[in-house]
Amino acid sequence: MAKAQYDADSITVLEGLEAVRKRPGMYIGGVGTKGLNHLIYEIVDNAVDEHLAGYCTEIFVTLEADGSCTVKDNGRGIPVELHKKGVSAERVVMSTLHAGGKFDNEAYKTSGGLHGVGSSVVNALSSRLRIRVARGGLLHYDAYEKGIPVVELKNGLLPTAGRTKETGTEINFLPDETIFEKTKFKADWLKSRLHESAYLNPGLVFHYENKRAGEEEKADFSEPDGITAYVRELNAGKEPVHEPVYFKGTVDDIEVEIAFQFVDAFEENVLGFCNNIFTQEGGTHLVGFKTKFTGLINSYARELGILKEKDSNFTGADTRNGMTAVVAVKHPDPIFEGQTKTKLASADATKAVFTKCGEELELFFDRNLETLKAVIACAEKSAKIRRAEEKARTNLLSKSRFSFDSNGKLANCESRDPSKCEIFIVEGDSAGGSAKMGRDRQFQAILPIRGKILNVEKASMDKVLANAEIKTMINAFGCGFSEGYGNDFDITKLKYDKIILMTDADVDGSHIDTLLLTFLYRFMPELIYDGHVYIAMPPLYKVVPKRGEERYLYDDKALEEYKRGHTGGFTLQRYKGLGEMDADQLWETTLNPENRVLKRVEIEDARLASEVTELLMGSDVPPRRRFIYDHADEAQIDA
Repeated sequence: MAKAQYDADSITVLEGLEAVRKRPGMYIGGVGTKGLNHLIYEIVDNAVDEHLAGYCTEIFVTLEADGSCTVKDNGRGIPVELHKKGVSAERVVMSTLHAGGKFDNEAYKTSGGLHGVGSSVVNALSSRLRIRVARGGLLHYDAYEKGIPVVELKNGLLPTAGRTKETGTEINFLPDETIFEKTKFKADWLKSRLHESAYLNPGLVFHYENKRAGEEEKADFSEPDGITAYVRELNAGKEPVHEPVYFKGTVDDIEVEIAFQFVDAFEENVLGFCNNIFTQEGGTHLVGFKTKFTGLINSYARELGILKEKDSNFTGADTRNGMTAVVAVKHPDPIFEGQTKTKLASADATKAVFTKCGEELELFFDRNLETLKAVIACAEKSAKIRRAEEKARTNLLSKSRFSFDSNGKLANCESRDPSKCEIFIVEGDSAGGSAKMGRDRQFQAILPIRGKILNVEKASMDKVLANAEIKTMINAFGCGFSEGYGNDFDITKLKYDKIILMTDADVDGSHIDTLLLTFLYRFMPELIYDGHVYIAMPPLYKVVPKRGEERYLYDDKALEEYKRGHTGGFTLQRYKGLGEMDADQLWETTLNPENRVLKRVEIEDARLASEVTELLMGSDVPPRRRFIYDHADEAQIDA
């Protein structure tokens, strides 16, 4: 119980960077792998800002053998002169929240690091950080441990390590293992982010190196053709309808750069960026682009007689069917939602993109009538399929909603408070029976499924909606879905805070997890983005020693550690399936919130996630075969 007295002594002041260490999720989005990699992105973004200011041409990013990361650029170098606070400006930048050159419009016209917290947050969340600044002909250095400086200043200035003709900043940092769940950076995510930044900055070269044992690798990322090359790369292996369209211009000090291309595919892939930051949740710049594009296509379609007077307009989704686009804006003072900048909220970005698209697209389509007709043909095809699928969708879902409660599959929970409820998707009737008996009926619902559900990446919409297992899940979750047309997804109607996939710990179970995640990612991606999807971790083994307490072990590594640390004999039971556990064991190991282990499903790179899903679950076999060959040594084979 909170103490009754509330006075001046109750007020806690977190000095310096203590607030960051106390609530890291407020600054980097979380302490999982996503937040961990975000540390690198904060430092890299600062270096990219130097490029945007016209002073940096190369950035070196190294994953060191000791687990730390080094980011070096050839920009101007962080200022090291005496600040009005009485210490080096570098010490102020690295030790103080909301301190930096991004608030000075003279120093940086546009910037991704707008809140002035990036470098200081990385410093606060690192067990150690070392910085070297080449500036004014001298090499200056500083060092910190958990955000606290450990180098003594002389008259407020940094010590130096000799003279140099170079300029720039080099930062090496090691994440604090007491804060992060894991401290190993995700190399694939980092490479994808660096390559993406190369597309957005044609004059910038990224040098990547991984020095970690067994992972040694070097790669350079440079894309002189910019976002046009990005669009081509996103469409690699697909049948293009026309050559990429590109334009660039400035409206009210906001620079707008857009490239797009249609392919012969039933999909839409529109990526938005502001000041080189990927706005995963979109925002006002994409609203301006989509609104203008939809209006123009409908206007041209009527002008050409393709849409008759009695015909309804194409929907926005119709006009973008088959489109791959990159919409990048550079804004002098953008407003983002949240420190991790996943959504742009600046209203003037809508106007700038809307205006520039109107000017450039009208000029382009007036001069390229065949491309215009090809784009409108994509919209026609989309509208025709949409109307047919909407009819099928209405018929199928209306039937399933009335019959849902009588199918006997879902064992619902008693509570109707979604924030307290969770639903387990369980493989098989046997495991489902144990789960129903072992659960806490107050807040845990059990939904058994039979075997492997449909692979939605290969199936048409009518087949997806006709699948009994998928219909059951859609109705059980209660929030609709957002694939194809007639989007009716509403996350506020979600009946369960946690959706937990609970399958056997073998190859078949992993395959079922993959199929379920493909379905959720393609039809209800917001569930993953908002952190509602989990994978249960049932134990692989139960060990019963001749002396001592029995234990559950969750993987082979835990078994090996147990063998090394245990003296005397023991009996080992291997659980091949959840159905082998009785209700009490399932509750104790997998259902009980006090004991269980859950893995939350997260998406760091939406573009990479979409590409890998299409690669592994789609119909194109050769690329998948190459991927399997390349990663065969990483596979874990169930004996």
